[in-house]
Amino acid sequence: MTAFDPPGAATGAAPLPARGNPSHSAAAADPRGFYNDKVVQQFTIASIVWGVIGMAVGALIAAQLYWPALNFDTAWLSFGRLRPIHTNGVIFAFGGSALFATSLYVVQRTCHVRLISDKLASFVFWGWQACLVAAVVTLAMGLTQGKEYAEMEWPVDLMITVVWVAYGWLYFGTIAKRRVKHIYVANWFFAAYIITIAILHIVNNLAIPVSLGKSYPVYSGAVDAMAQWWYGHNAVGFMLTTSYLGMMYYFVPKQAGRPIFSYRLSIVHFWALISIYMWAGPHHLHYTALPDWVQSVGMVFSVILLAPSWGGAMNGLLTLSGVWHKLRTDPILKFLVVAISFYMIATFEGPLLSIKSVNSLSHYTDWTVGHVHAGALGWVAMITIGSLYSMFPRTLGLKAMHSIKLIDAHFWLHTLGVVFYIVSMWIAGITQGLMWRATNTDGTLTYSFVESLLATYPYYLGRLLGGLMVLAGMGLMAWNFWRTWQLVHEPVPQPVLAPHAAEALG
Repeated sequence: MTAFDPPGAATGAAPLPARGNPSHSAAAADPRGFYNDKVVQQFTIASIVWGVIGMAVGALIAAQLYWPALNFDTAWLSFGRLRPIHTNGVIFAFGGSALFATSLYVVQRTCHVRLISDKLASFVFWGWQACLVAAVVTLAMGLTQGKEYAEMEWPVDLMITVVWVAYGWLYFGTIAKRRVKHIYVANWFFAAYIITIAILHIVNNLAIPVSLGKSYPVYSGAVDAMAQWWYGHNAVGFMLTTSYLGMMYYFVPKQAGRPIFSYRLSIVHFWALISIYMWAGPHHLHYTALPDWVQSVGMVFSVILLAPSWGGAMNGLLTLSGVWHKLRTDPILKFLVVAISFYMIATFEGPLLSIKSVNSLSHYTDWTVGHVHAGALGWVAMITIGSLYSMFPRTLGLKAMHSIKLIDAHFWLHTLGVVFYIVSMWIAGITQGLMWRATNTDGTLTYSFVESLLATYPYYLGRLLGGLMVLAGMGLMAWNFWRTWQLVHEPVPQPVLAPHAAEALG
């Protein structure tokens, strides 16, 4: 613990309240009765179920890219309809449900207070699930705005807004009634993501409805593109980065049993990240009709992002100083640490790809797909999985999951699957970029588009293999969680006595 770390940082929790505080005593004696862990468990299970569904759809569309006939000439199974179901499913259903679960778990533990309303918590859970089901149904029907990560039409957008406001009220209301003065840094990151996603969602989805299934955005042309990627990149920045750093700052110290390396660095990390991230979106629109100076601003701020990103990642890794040996026996800690490593890879690669000269090679290629999944499967999924494995048994009053060996098997399946996936896409993407820009001495293109497609075709099979390994790992996770749940909720079978033994007992 550094000189600037507050008491309580050693366990990833807020400082203890004054001695004799009955709330803390009650929580210590029976945390399951003191905190509302029902909603945490509900969101945890929903996250796993949606994770299996979302990744299964991802595996199907990856297979369709190798075997196009797998769409069975059915519109509902076409790549164009399944792809947004996959992206929204893994981001908002799997990842979103996990964020609801962990944020509501952490805010109670670090504020030493129960959620302000059990009914509001229940509304948030069922409301969010209703939003997700509505999104899947409408996207499968082909009802879409055509905006990346914001495809849902206006009725679903309104549902999301209502539930999100309720979630914010629940979260910030709980912080407001906390029994400790200090607000632990994980809550800062969760709070920033809740506020920012609300603003992004409302501004980007401003539209004029013309029917239940159709609307037109209030923006047009380059302004619409700029608003979309202001939203799109910051949805990645706050829904898929800042929020999961909240997980990192709680569960890494908690699982390692060590204080966060530097509490001061975590605060610097927070303010630097949220100050810079909002300006980086235009790097998605290099070499488009967007003004050149706007593209350059996006590039510059993207490069600057490397500093706070790696500073925060090092803060997480250095928390393990003195306890690195735990990685040999604790697969949950392996998930968390490797997740941070992938975070470093993705946050180095992102600024690199934002540089115009590099972007001219990578743009519209599978290199971008590899980059996205290094962050999504490597950072987001692994920090989520590790956090859920750490958190779930505690909500049930257990010390550990049903099987540590299954967690270890899941770790290796997932890690190898991510490596297969992103390496395949890196090679395919760079191959595409080099072939597309190759010219003959007379200025004509050296390769046709079909030739580049044939060159990268085998790597799509590698991507599918990696995706199937990740999906298999999620299956192991679901089984492990089910068996853990049974440890508490199924009655222990009583031994059956033989007839003569029963007579002997009278």
